[in-house]
Amino acid sequence: MLADTKEILRSAQRGKYAVGAFNASNMETLQGIVMAAVQRKSPMIIQLTESAMKYAGAREIAEIAKIVIKDRSENVPIGLNLDHGKTFEIIRKAVDLGFTEVMIDGSRLSFEDNKNLTKRVVNFAHSKGLSVQAELGIVPYLGEIDISEVNWESLMTDPDRAKDFVESTKVDFLAVAIGNAHGFFREPERCDWERLKRIRKKVTIPLVLHGASDWSKDKIDMAINGGVSCFNVDTDIRLAFMHQLCKLVDDKCTITDPRKVMEPIREAIKNKVIEKINIFGSAMKA
Repeated sequence: MLADTKEILRSAQRGKYAVGAFNASNMETLQGIVMAAVQRKSPMIIQLTESAMKYAGAREIAEIAKIVIKDRSENVPIGLNLDHGKTFEIIRKAVDLGFTEVMIDGSRLSFEDNKNLTKRVVNFAHSKGLSVQAELGIVPYLGEIDISEVNWESLMTDPDRAKDFVESTKVDFLAVAIGNAHGFFREPERCDWERLKRIRKKVTIPLVLHGASDWSKDKIDMAINGGVSCFNVDTDIRLAFMHQLCKLVDDKCTITDPRKVMEPIREAIKNKVIEKINIFGSAMKA
């Protein structure tokens, strides 16, 4: 069932486990993610980015997501989030399309500009019944910053500013930077776990970690123990899709029915999501 993300993450926070927020961009990916949720009876969040909405059509992919959740979730609670919305206009569109959560990413703005934009989004989204995620600190992307020149300290979330930010904006969830990175960006050998503990002491709302697709169970456990309630997973979903596709389609491929390709891809995505659910500890929590 399409569910309130706030309740999903608050339950995770109380239960000291985490849920996955899984990115999708087509029907088979959406189906595979929801199939995994049902099989493991795990609450979760499905995410659509601006680029996914541009690729598939904003209304089309949003409606498909809601239909898949409604028809396949068997009452397992699943939220629908706009991932990394950059402007107030895309937030408004997500509200109109029936999302249950929006993320406003002002992390590349100045602290005050990020705070002001987030406050505006929170006031609007809360009036419509949606929860809001924001990001403080910078979780880098490959190509955004030269890996050889990264000053990780300058990118990480400041605990005192996090307290000020949350109290000023009334945001529901906060994505933090403790040495994590999106995609294939090389992370430092060790995350700043002490920083995460300090953030947790100053901020009581659920914390979110982006860029954790390739994290080991040990690192996931340390993050959960440090107060993280949600992990974003995008890269591993893409890799599961492409690895299975490459197995099925090569220079000798004789397949003419795309369904014979997409069905095993959907199964591979389901299995990858189940793997993540088991690591996050959210199985049987629905």
